[in-house]
Amino acid sequence: MSYSPSSPIMCHSPRVTVVGAGKVGSTLAQRIAEKNLADVVLLDIVEGMPRGLALDLMEARGIELHNRRIIGTTDYADTYGSDIVVITAGFPRKPGMTRDDLLLTNAKIVVEATKKAITYSPDAIYIVVTNPLDVMTYLAWQATGLARVDPEGLVARRRIMGMAGVLDSARFETFIAMELGVCPLDVKAMVLGSHGDLMVPLPRYATVNGIPITELLDVVTIERLVQRTRNGGAEIVELMQTGGAFYAPASSTCMMVESILLNQSRLLPVAAYLQGEYGLNDIFIGVPCRLGCGGIEKVVELQLTDAERDALHTSAQAVRKSIARTQEIFAAVSR
Repeated sequence: MSYSPSSPIMCHSPRVTVVGAGKVGSTLAQRIAEKNLADVVLLDIVEGMPRGLALDLMEARGIELHNRRIIGTTDYADTYGSDIVVITAGFPRKPGMTRDDLLLTNAKIVVEATKKAITYSPDAIYIVVTNPLDVMTYLAWQATGLARVDPEGLVARRRIMGMAGVLDSARFETFIAMELGVCPLDVKAMVLGSHGDLMVPLPRYATVNGIPITELLDVVTIERLVQRTRNGGAEIVELMQTGGAFYAPASSTCMMVESILLNQSRLLPVAAYLQGEYGLNDIFIGVPCRLGCGGIEKVVELQLTDAERDALHTSAQAVRKSIARTQEIFAAVSR
């Protein structure tokens, strides 16, 4: 096949939109571009900021050795045709605040962002990062309109998800590695449930180069690491005073984006729509899933002990209460 300038070969470059150009969003944009995964559209409501950040990232391309295009914008029309849309927009926690304190304010932001984004990228995969994560993912699913046209949740399971389990598992792995003085690359862990105080770290599924941590650490130490994992985000908020974590959340989200764009089929804990797995229905909550080019390819159901299953159901019940409370407030405001 001959090639001439008058008949160029058209190639599709993957496009990821990041809604919210704060610390998580801008760091995620940097991760995606510098890993050479996709072109990035960085969107925010603050005039000038996303364009400035995008220009700054573009000026580093020659140094970081990639040629990805980064666009900064306040216009959702610029997000047209995105393969993945990541929603990071919302207010971060301040010292003394829980994720649930952010509930109503961030709910309005996520719902509006999702409705606008899906108008221009109706076939995209959506990853929600805004806290409180599990509730925001459910509200984003409702905002897409898929709940009406897809009552059985078949599309929701594949295309809508929340980032939390990857981050929580990474924190658990970090604390295990620090405690044992081993390389974090050798540590693997799994955290299920909601992204909050009721998350469910699973010590039985945590290993160091294949060795269960239950053979390396005593019960008291393991419980201390579990509690530190549950408090991982709040610990950083208290130390920083002026904001929350953003490096690890951005890296965790980037791992999900990479698995999808490169069709890696990695087994990762994400907030997924459940339809009977683990005895739960019509809820987004953290469980292990296989992520590939179609989004969530499979929800993996682990064999849990009675105590672990009860903890997961307690976590899910808290999420349901937060969803109901948010919807009640929305209904009252709209009257």
